[in-house]
Amino acid sequence: MKQNLKILLGALLLTGIATAVLVSCQKYSDRPNGATKGMAKIYCDESFQNVLEQEIDVFEYQYAGAFVKPRYMSEWAALDSLLHEKVDLIITSTDLTDKQRTILAGQGRAYRSRMIAVDAVAIIVNKNSDVDEMSMTELKDLFTGKYRKWGQIVPTKLRNDSIKLLFDGNASGVIHYIKNKFLGGKDFPFKVYSAKSSDDVFKTVNKYDNAIGFVGVSWVADDMGQSEKTAEQRYSELNQEDSQATLINFTDKVKVLKVRRDDMLQGVLPYQAYINDGSYPLFRKIFAIDASPLGTIDHSFYVFLTGTIGQKIILQTGIMPGAEPVRTVEVQ
Repeated sequence: MKQNLKILLGALLLTGIATAVLVSCQKYSDRPNGATKGMAKIYCDESFQNVLEQEIDVFEYQYAGAFVKPRYMSEWAALDSLLHEKVDLIITSTDLTDKQRTILAGQGRAYRSRMIAVDAVAIIVNKNSDVDEMSMTELKDLFTGKYRKWGQIVPTKLRNDSIKLLFDGNASGVIHYIKNKFLGGKDFPFKVYSAKSSDDVFKTVNKYDNAIGFVGVSWVADDMGQSEKTAEQRYSELNQEDSQATLINFTDKVKVLKVRRDDMLQGVLPYQAYINDGSYPLFRKIFAIDASPLGTIDHSFYVFLTGTIGQKIILQTGIMPGAEPVRTVEVQ
């Protein structure tokens, strides 16, 4: 009953969050000032792919002459491409450093950086697993190599089976986040496995009982058919002033583990309300960084991402939209 009540309160909280986001984003026009025809190029952390694809579908519907060409890669590759002038628009879980801002300014490029979402790292295991929850201490013991067998971490029928740690790439934003969170930015002291994509993480977890995977939470969110709607249907609904956040559940293809903070008695799943209040501790920021000239299609897509409709789409994918003042640097 308490769990159901908290989820209900979380749903009410989401309504308030949605309102706050929409008010915050009103200063960013729904209709970009500038080009709405042509091709935009964007490089994006692979773990954010599910969200970006939905953003692109609606943007291209709204502006029939626009085409957005995404490439999915590690966040470091995206940042490197931005700094070497191979692309002007990227999405990453890391904001620009002072040194990187200096490099862009030295190239005579204006830039805009905005937190567009608060994502969470979801932990998945085989759907037949009898493991339901892990604490932050247990996760640290796992990542530091203190314990390498399932039975040493949690009570489970797997007992002496070695734990197979699986990430969505050896330089992804997810693995970078875990290293910073639990290892002080250092490498794992033992071998971990890197899949080619988040989809491959799912396949491997379903194949091996002893595997544990780490992916962006949008990959495990089941938006109750929202993403299956046509771009026309979604655009129409997103433009309604009273549109609400979609009910989010989790896929039944894998088991999503609860995570328990060490100061809490029970773990929680990465629902939006728990991400927002910090009950679910594995959350991270997602940034859109734009160094394109004003009036280009790339900049128009950036404005869309940070505007009302773009933020509504994020709200419907299982993660939190960002409502943080934009940082703009104009180069004279």
